[in-house]
Amino acid sequence: MPMTCPTPIAPFVQRACTLPAMPEVAHKLLKSFDRDDLPLPEIAGLIGRDQALAAKVLRLANSSRYSPSHTVISLNDASATLGMRTLRDLTLSASMVGAFPAMQGFDRLGFWRGTLAVAAYAQPIARALDLDEDMAYLGGLMLRTGQLLMWMVDPDRAQQAARQSAELDSRIGFETVHFGVAHPDVTAELARHWHFPTVLVDAFRASTQPMEARPFSRLAAVLRLASVVADCRESGRSVTEGVLATHGDLVARLGLDLGWLEQHLPVHDLAVSGVDLLMH
Repeated sequence: MPMTCPTPIAPFVQRACTLPAMPEVAHKLLKSFDRDDLPLPEIAGLIGRDQALAAKVLRLANSSRYSPSHTVISLNDASATLGMRTLRDLTLSASMVGAFPAMQGFDRLGFWRGTLAVAAYAQPIARALDLDEDMAYLGGLMLRTGQLLMWMVDPDRAQQAARQSAELDSRIGFETVHFGVAHPDVTAELARHWHFPTVLVDAFRASTQPMEARPFSRLAAVLRLASVVADCRESGRSVTEGVLATHGDLVARLGLDLGWLEQHLPVHDLAVSGVDLLMH
């Protein structure tokens, strides 16, 4: 019997399988994307089953990111104050961060800061294109997690790709050179392992080369553009200039109004606030 040659993605599939399963509450919240009738007390009850997660959610609910009008003292209070969408997004963010171990030499704070930004910017881009903002937020929250698996599998090559990626939106290309795959492809495998919605798994794969993906995925385009916007905002670069320089063809394909988008992006400091609370 001929031996099967390992594919570039194989080490990351194996590493993904060693990660713990997502918390039960996260899985149930993922299923809630298909439900408009999920009662807020039911969500609060799900979160309350995990005491560590519940404590983190309450800390975040009282942070400047959400600016509550009063001190939020319980999960039921959080659900009433924030609403289902915000509470779900907040809880999924906390669950995602808690699923990955700290790694020596890895800038964990910087990574999750960028990840929160991608998620925050994916929402208004999705809104401009009449796509599901909740799904876009979850996709933005997950998009870069493949970089974590790359670091776990081969930190030297992952560092080299990161160092070479000084130019805007160039990391995917350098990862492909060093690993044979890019982080959105790795993220897709992790998302499949964690039983994420198929539409997101497909969007992660397509976001590596969104213009070449068949069928064309508007959600993949949203995620790739959100990543560029996050890097522009973090570096102080013009979003319009940065997006047109890297993905002008994609903007044209989508018919995206960048002037409208610039006006509807959240304040960057608020988009990334609370990241320190997520990690403790």
